[in-house]
Amino acid sequence: MSPPLLELRDLSKTFGSVEALTDVDFEVQPGEVMALVGDNGAGKSTLIKCVAGIHPADRGEFFFEGRPVSIHGPKDAGQLGIEVVYQDLALCDNLDVVQNMFLGRETNTFQILNEAAMEQRTAATLKSLAVTTISSIRQPVATLSGGQRQSVAVAKAVQWNSKLVILDEPTAALGVAQTEQVLALVRRLGEQGLGVVLISHNLHDVFETADRITVLRLGRNVGVFDRRTTTQQVVVEAITAGKPTKVAGIPATAAAQA
Repeated sequence: MSPPLLELRDLSKTFGSVEALTDVDFEVQPGEVMALVGDNGAGKSTLIKCVAGIHPADRGEFFFEGRPVSIHGPKDAGQLGIEVVYQDLALCDNLDVVQNMFLGRETNTFQILNEAAMEQRTAATLKSLAVTTISSIRQPVATLSGGQRQSVAVAKAVQWNSKLVILDEPTAALGVAQTEQVLALVRRLGEQGLGVVLISHNLHDVFETADRITVLRLGRNVGVFDRRTTTQQVVVEAITAGKPTKVAGIPATAAAQA
């Protein structure tokens, strides 16, 4: 087997006397949608912020494409091809789609913005992700729906040769139709060979989209489940009690029983 795209071993992080993460193992394969679930305070946000270089880990090993790496800041993560789409999306409402896609990375020729090149690349990226609901790439982001805004944020993340995209609650506060658009977009990312980490409290969305599910509880990894061979009830048991049980004859994975 090829090595995982991202692998964390024995990752730990404390904030004063609070142990946010304790000896967490975590991995994502290329082309895999890995869901990361857990109750509030389980350590999900801390884990992704360690991966993104926002919080330095106290101890643990990072491997990317099978090589040991050090992530000391967001720039290091970006150079590896790791992009994070946070829940607030970090889009500028007063700018249009193209301007948001290239914010801080504008293309220029002799210090003059190359608008044509940026428009062409924006349109190509949205087309590659099958985003068809945006009528004009020159319309202000403030005029877009929640699902359209999420699509722009994801497209912005994958436009820069990304290999791993982390999505923090991408369907929060979206309607049914918009949620389905975003979940379809997440599936397409995996189909294109990117690794995807999907953080969500909505297990329905997780079971529609993810290939595997990692459960954190009180800062520890309590189980990794194959979505095709488990049930929502098993995952809920792991989230709430930390000890997966057999439900309807479907056993927890060996990793979950460890």
